[in-house]
Amino acid sequence: MLLAFDVGNTNIVLGAFRDGKLIQNWRLETDNNKSADEYGMIVNQLFSYEGLKITEVEDVIISTVVPSVLYTLQHLSMKYFKKRAIVIEPGVKTGLLIKYDNPKQIGADRIVNAVAAYAKYGGPLIVIDFGTATTFCAVTDNAEYLGGTIAPGLKISSEALFEKTAKLPKVELEEPGHVICRNTIQSMQSGLVYGHMGVVDYIVSKMKKELEEYCGNGKRAKVIATGGLATLIENGIDCIDCVDKLLTLEGLELIYRKNRKEREKKLGGCNGQRSK
Repeated sequence: MLLAFDVGNTNIVLGAFRDGKLIQNWRLETDNNKSADEYGMIVNQLFSYEGLKITEVEDVIISTVVPSVLYTLQHLSMKYFKKRAIVIEPGVKTGLLIKYDNPKQIGADRIVNAVAAYAKYGGPLIVIDFGTATTFCAVTDNAEYLGGTIAPGLKISSEALFEKTAKLPKVELEEPGHVICRNTIQSMQSGLVYGHMGVVDYIVSKMKKELEEYCGNGKRAKVIATGGLATLIENGIDCIDCVDKLLTLEGLELIYRKNRKEREKKLGGCNGQRSK
């Protein structure tokens, strides 16, 4: 069994794979203060509740945008599974040709999403991840990762509006149904949700044009969305072709398979050469 960790600024998503198939997944709050033992007990309880055994875990892979949690999960992997976890970082085989100016600056989740989306849907494509930040990534039909855009996520925008104003309240992130609103809560919901839809629609439109110019073959870019708020945004715009909530976990399993043979040769090593 493979245990995959997708560590975001807000949540940690875990996935258990058996023979390449995702058999269970969970979502936890990201907590910088939790120890390896605390996370270990949580994983053990989650496994037990689903009738799984942590002794079945044969390997661990981690994607994280939170460096402070990485050491904790690496320690967890060594202590509870006797494995040095594969960490998504430069040097790990992905199958993508990275065109970013400095590959070390790319969030691991963006690469993992791009790997999964390209494998499942082909290219050219645009991958949108609605997380703490909303990220947009462009991949060509030749598996070139070009880069993209990073925008404040819906929750960040909502919290900033509440924290930086004297009278505005916290609101639930949901569509009010109209933009001419007659109360403060719905007015905020309208600005947050419909405003974000407008951001997504505009950026996708611009990225499609730039991708078409770069590829030069007239192929239409597919737009794949993932992340907890993807469905909310997708319901109000037409530019998203598919919402795939498990994209990141599936990408981790794909990258694991690309690095497995070399990993087995090195008796617990977790690095490989970046492939074209």
